Amino acid sequence: MARHFVMTADGGSRGNPGPAGYGAVLHEGNIVVAELYDFIGVATNNVAEYSGLVAGLTAIHQLDPEATVDVRMDSKLVVEQMSGRWQIKHADMRALAKEARSLHSPDLVTYTWIPREENAHADRLANRALDERGGKKTQQINFLTERLRMPEVPTMIHFVRHGETILTPDRKFSGSGKLNPPLTAEGQEQAEALANELVKLNPEILIASPLRRTKETAEIIAAKVNLPIIFDEAWYECGFGLWDGMSIDEVINAYPAEYSAWLSSSAYVPPEGESYDALGWRVDEAIDKLVAKYPGKRIVVVSHNGVIKQAVRLAVGSSPESIFHIDVSPCSISTISIWPSDGLRAVRSANERGHLR
Repeated sequence: MARHFVMTADGGSRGNPGPAGYGAVLHEGNIVVAELYDFIGVATNNVAEYSGLVAGLTAIHQLDPEATVDVRMDSKLVVEQMSGRWQIKHADMRALAKEARSLHSPDLVTYTWIPREENAHADRLANRALDERGGKKTQQINFLTERLRMPEVPTMIHFVRHGETILTPDRKFSGSGKLNPPLTAEGQEQAEALANELVKLNPEILIASPLRRTKETAEIIAAKVNLPIIFDEAWYECGFGLWDGMSIDEVINAYPAEYSAWLSSSAYVPPEGESYDALGWRVDEAIDKLVAKYPGKRIVVVSHNGVIKQAVRLAVGSSPESIFHIDVSPCSISTISIWPSDGLRAVRSANERGHLR
């Protein structure tokens, strides 16, 4: 049976046009299924309101393409235009209205005007988007309640970083270049403790980056969990190019302008290296492929600091620059649940190190 959602949506602009954002709330019965909000840049109030409608219909269609939807908004303009009673003269709004109609069958959607005070939740989210200026685009809430109603088993990915190498104590750049250091004796001991902890998690699949430090860590794990290792270059560390093997102080002295640019933008590419943005795209695609291939499985991925930071960042939906504010220790465990039907990701833990103490 198709599901039924009630969606409230709003948008606002501080200046009209000016900085603008939207908010949308999805209800199914008495359950709030999702809150959605985003900062959209400079726009008018009406464009922001239409943007909230588009975001809500997109989310609903992902949940159930056959769902019926009752859209409730305090924008008389959007309600009347989407109901076909008023003409849409503004080009930007025409494009958004056309997009909204294409996202979910118009035959399944009804529009109702409500007083502003009945739309306070969506209005509050629109103001949050303006206040945060896009710091957190989408926040899914009550997804555990949603999942409890559905029997789907999530894919559980335990991301583990390799053990210590000779570069780790001094926090030297250690990417996917030719240096390719092995584990130290301390790193091997860390990997043994990690393997003992992973036995308790009963993994079904073991995947590893083929670099030497991850390969050696995975081999220690494999011996304990009794699984073959599947090597995949998608889980390589970020390429730091000419900085590979250098300490931060050495990079600052040799490449002061480049290091400053790297700290200022996740899009910056180190000399002969790879940007953090490119790494994020690679990790995002690799996670999707993993879930598609092993839905509902318990998976261990032996990888690297930058890769795991990206996985955590992507799961919580934070900005690309937030990778600079996350750290992952050697042989720590970071766990993410992903529901195969719609790709929803949830961080279960990050940088767990209790097994190393």
